[in-house]
Formats: sequence, structure tokens, C-alpha cells
Amino acid sequence: MNENMELNYEGVEQQPLHIFTEKAYLDYSMYVILDRALPHIGDGLKPVQRRIIYAMSELGLSASSKHKKSARTVGDVLGKYHPHGDTACYEAMVLMAQGFSYRYPLIDGQGNFGSPDDPKSFAAMRYTESRLSGIARLLLQELGQGTVDWIANFDGTMQEPSLLPARLPHILLNGTTGIAVGMATDLPPHNLREIAKACILLLEKAKTPLDDLLKHVEGPDYPTEAEIITARDELRSLYETGHGSIRMRAVYEREDGDIIVTALPHQVSGARLMEQIAHQMLAKKLPMVDDLRDESDHENPTRLVIVPRSNRVNVEALMGHLFATTDLERTYRVNMNMIGTNGRPQVKNLKQILQEWIAFRVTTVRRRLQWRLDKVNKRLHELEGLLIAFLNLDEVIRIVRYEDDPKAELIKTFKISDIQAEVILETKLRHLAKLEEMRIRAEQEALSEEKKKLEKLLGSERRIKTMIKNEIQEDAETYGDDRRSPIVSREAARALDETDLLPSEATTVVLSSRGWVRAAKGHDIDARALNYKSGDGFQDLAQGKSNQSVVFVDSYGRAYALSAHSLPSARGQGEPLTGRFKPASGAEFRSCLMGRDEDQFLMASSYGYGYVCEFKDMITRNKNGKAQISLSGGSQLLPVVAVPDYDNSQIVSITSDGFIALLEVSSIPKLAKGKGNKIQGIPPKRIKAGEEEVAFITCLSGKQKLVVHCGRKYKTMNLKELEEYRIERGKRGRKLPRGYQNVTAIEVVD
Repeated sequence: MNENMELNYEGVEQQPLHIFTEKAYLDYSMYVILDRALPHIGDGLKPVQRRIIYAMSELGLSASSKHKKSARTVGDVLGKYHPHGDTACYEAMVLMAQGFSYRYPLIDGQGNFGSPDDPKSFAAMRYTESRLSGIARLLLQELGQGTVDWIANFDGTMQEPSLLPARLPHILLNGTTGIAVGMATDLPPHNLREIAKACILLLEKAKTPLDDLLKHVEGPDYPTEAEIITARDELRSLYETGHGSIRMRAVYEREDGDIIVTALPHQVSGARLMEQIAHQMLAKKLPMVDDLRDESDHENPTRLVIVPRSNRVNVEALMGHLFATTDLERTYRVNMNMIGTNGRPQVKNLKQILQEWIAFRVTTVRRRLQWRLDKVNKRLHELEGLLIAFLNLDEVIRIVRYEDDPKAELIKTFKISDIQAEVILETKLRHLAKLEEMRIRAEQEALSEEKKKLEKLLGSERRIKTMIKNEIQEDAETYGDDRRSPIVSREAARALDETDLLPSEATTVVLSSRGWVRAAKGHDIDARALNYKSGDGFQDLAQGKSNQSVVFVDSYGRAYALSAHSLPSARGQGEPLTGRFKPASGAEFRSCLMGRDEDQFLMASSYGYGYVCEFKDMITRNKNGKAQISLSGGSQLLPVVAVPDYDNSQIVSITSDGFIALLEVSSIPKLAKGKGNKIQGIPPKRIKAGEEEVAFITCLSGKQKLVVHCGRKYKTMNLKELEEYRIERGKRGRKLPRGYQNVTAIEVVD
């Protein structure tokens, strides 16, 4: 009895709960690890798979026999070897029959065994029929030749094999997945011919380095023609450590402008993939795709058609986006965890797996040869007895006829063994003829020759390995095929930015004085003629593309940004920006801007300070905005002005008292944010008293002209005429001519 147990007064064993639960959970964990979830390195099978294959062989369901109802097989498996649920057992059986799940299916199914779109859409076991496939013979061929140990089944009434004597490393051929307690396994499938070559290389030279093995084993080989795009150095690391990942990418081709997907990654559903792409189309995230069709049929198991909107669509960029955002590209985890020949789970690298399997195979073949040698020796022993009986036939007949215990008398008379006496007694008289002596001697000669060969083989490790090598070559020629999953080098997939996915259309964004915004298609919009709410009117507009951002600057100098495509249509009156942003109390939106990231803008205050910033410096996703320009001492934000060319443009600024100044844009700094430098100077006393401030500012370049409006009067000046107003940065400038000092508006014309 366990030292932690004690008996109560009724004689019932008791033990502390924590000890019982710890032991029970440990027992359960070990059962799941060793007897359910992980495959054995010898035959590459989990217990349920092994029992299904063995039960089918016992039912005579070989590759050359007729199919039988799957329910018959499942019933035998559950009743004799595997006392678990029929659904789980049948699913395990179906998986081994699915050509799209198993690289080398072990079961030949007849009926609905699922489809790549839905592997679990198989019919019930009462409707399907099955038998073993041809390659399953390699797992069973040597089963009755003393190659494996036999164990009692769950109720002790029958015997089942603890392993199957696999002639090839099945653990690598089909791979498997499993989740145990505290560990899991993810073994990818491989090509039979490649694995066979690697085995032969190790049989010939046990110290073959991993790099030489990888010259034959290029990488996993899935049942699909999709590409493996994992880098070679990553594959090497995977096979060196036993864990890593594999990336697979769908294969596509062009046909009359359409994109035809012809192969999907392993276990990717075409229907699910179509849903993923259609969802992006409905969400207007794939404007460059016009249509989507599934034209798959029996002749073309995978044929998904993606129709671009026009022939100007960059197909490589589009497919790169789909690879990054859908199951057209998938990553598979690899964790080569398995139960070794020592009965313990361990993550092994490629060389360890092959070396350990070869050791298992050598042991299996040695047991097979020894079993055959024992059979030959037994038969030779029997033949010696038969030959003695033939040479002394009359005496044998007399003993059998007249002696009370003929067996004992035969042993005593001819000095033969019990086995030989038994064989003599069981032999029919008509076999003891002249012809029989010739047959016995011929059989003796043949068996003696076989005995010598077997003893030679068993006495030489090299001969056994040569024999195994020949068997592997033979099996590879019979069942091997070409690689299905090509290993290619591809650039990493990149999802397109939101701006790349949107149509690039001319757009005009209109801002009202009360902070309402809307967007209209085209650049020929008369913004002032639009319908505004009562008391509202035009404030500013920006022209650009629908896939660009729009920046709004408020009276506190804070910048806010939105995507142009998200703005409401100009057919209505728009929506307030306060619904999108959280400006400070009392802030009013003064400017709206659009452009490319590198476009430049002049930010200036009414106190005459300013700087040049790039459009990308004003973009923010913060709803509270970004502090863009510092407005100290009560200064006001002037309208933000686009700078055509930083090195060759001129700034023109005009104060409220009619002082005008001209200076080069390059004389003020480029900043991401801040106050800037003084552009036009105003006497501090006048600024403090609120008597004068910079009222207008703009930029000119090339042949552009400045139009100064003073009520109904206006004056037009080109850059040459404005030269007389050029100043050093920070000076006040000169007054405009009399009659044009009370400026009401300015504009730039080409």
C-alpha cells in the first residue's frame, strides 16, 4: 500500500486530495502524450491510426481487395482495439484517405471523403467505403515476421502490434499535428524520393553532415502545388533545430488580363478565401478589383478568377496585398516533436530523425532475418527427421502399428527429437515414396543455402544496411513521385497603404466659417456658390486627390487630419469637424490643406513670425490635434499658404496699416512645428496696443503677379515691380502707394 494511503474503519483506502489529483493528472498527461497525441518515430503513426490500419489489414482490406463499408472498419477498431468515440475514430480514418490532407494517403476511400474547401464535409461512415492504399503495404508487409512486439488490447482478449514495421520513415512522409498536455507536434510532409535519398546517404556514411542531407531534402513537400517561399537559411535552421515555420504562397497566372489562382496553400479553403477577398471589396478596400469568380471544377480543382478594374492596375502590388491580408499566403508552424525509440517525447532535428529511424529499421530487419533463420532451422530439423523415417520406413510403420506409445518409441529407437517424432507421425504414408526423398533432399539443399545467406547477413551490419538501402530504393521507385510544392525565392508580401487602395480622383474639400466640411469631385467647383446653413459661409478650400489626407488648422494653431475619401459629399451641407475632432473651447477652423507629403506650406502669425513646414509634418491621427504653430501674446493665425519652391519663391506680407514687404522664402527656416522667425517687423508698441498687425501674407514665384484689392480699386504688381519693397528679414517694409494702403484682400494670379 502507498505510504500516503491509510485505511478508515470501513477498510476503504484514503489519501490526501492533492496527492491523488497530482497523480491522476500526471497519469492522464502521460497517457495523452504517449498513447494519443504524438506519433512514434518508428512508423510515424498515432495509436488510433495504427489500430485503424491494423484492423483493416485483419479484415483483408488490402489495396487489391474490394472496398468495404467504413462503418465495418470503425466497428472493428472500436470493438477490438480502441475503446473511444466512433466520430473521432472515423475522422482519423477519413484524414488518412484525403489526398489534399495526406501527401501519401494510407487509405483508398470510395464516396464523399470531404473536399479542400471543407475537409470535414465527408459523408457518414455508413455511406462511404474504404480499403488500404498501395503504400500502406509498406507498413504491414513484415508484420507477421517477428519484427515487432505484440501487446494485449484494452480488455486483454486479443493481441495488437505495439508498432508497425515501416519500410520507410513514414514520420516524415505524411507528417502530422497533435496537441498533448504541455507539448504539441507539427510535422510537415516530405517527398518520398528526397527522404529515400537522404536515408541512403546516411546508410552509406553515418557521419554525413546536415548540409549534405539538405542537398537531397530541399524542404517540406505538401499535397498542393503552392510555392514554399521560406528562405533557404530558414529551412536549414528548421532542420537543424527541429522547430521553425514554413511560408506557402498561392500560385497565379495571367489570362486575358484576369488573374487566375491555380494552387492554394495547404489546407486553405477556396470558399473561405473568396469570402476574405469579397469582404475587402464590400468594405471598399479593393477598388482595383472589379469582379471575383470561382471557376473550379473536376478538370481544374483550383481556379479562382480575380478581375482587375483596368489593365493599368499593378498586378504584382495587388497580389502582394492579397498575400499579406488573406490566406493566399499562410505560415505553418513546425515543431518536430515525437516519441523516440526510447519511449520518450523529444523535439528532433532532421539528422536525428533519420538516424534514429535507420536504427529502428536495422533492428526490425535483424528481427525479420532472425525470425526467418529460426523458421529455416526448425524446418531443416524437421526434414532430418523425415529423412530418417524414409530410410527406416518399415521400422517406422511397425512402431506406429504395434507400439502403445509410438512417439516415445520413435524417439528412443532413432534418437530423434520430440518435434521430429511429431512431424513423422503427422506425415501421410503416401508422402513417404521415392519421389518424396528427392523433394526432401531438394528442400534441404535450398534451405541450407538460405541459412548460410541469413547467417552471413546477421553476422554483418554492413550487409544489413546494404539490404535496407536496396529495399528503400525499390520502394522509392514503386511509390515515389515528383515534388509538388516548388521551393522558390519571393519578396515579402506587403499590404497596400490605405491611400494606395483608394481611387485617385480629383477632389475639392470645402470648409465653412463655422467648421463644416464636405468634398466634391473635380477641381472646377465654385465653393462660394454652394448652399450653406443660415449664418454660415465659405471659409477655405483645398484641391487634391481623393486618396490624400486633408489637414485643418484652427485658430489656436493646432493641426488636424482626415482622409479625403471619408468626407461627406458636397451635394449636402457636409458635417461639422467637431464631430470628428476635439478642438479646444473657442477654437475655430481657419484653413484646410491638401498635398503630397513633401509639399511645403508657410505658417505665419499676425505678429509677423513664421516658418515653412512640409505637409507630412502636419498629419496626425490624434483627435485633439497637434500643436503646429505657437501663437503667443494674442497673435492670430494667418491663412496657410502653399510654397511652390522653397529656393526660388518670394514672400509678400502686408500689414493692416499698408506696409508691404518682399523677401525670399529661403530666408526663413524649415521647421516641423514652432513659432518660427520674424518675417516682417512691426513696432512693439503698435502690436501691444492692437493698432497694427500683419494682415495678409502670400508666396509668389516665376511670372506670378500680386493683385492688391482696396475696396473696389485694385493694383496688380509682378515680382519686378515688387522689388522696390524688398527688405531684410524682420524689417517693417515700405508703405503702398496712397489710395492702396487700406488693403481689403489680396490674390495671386498667373
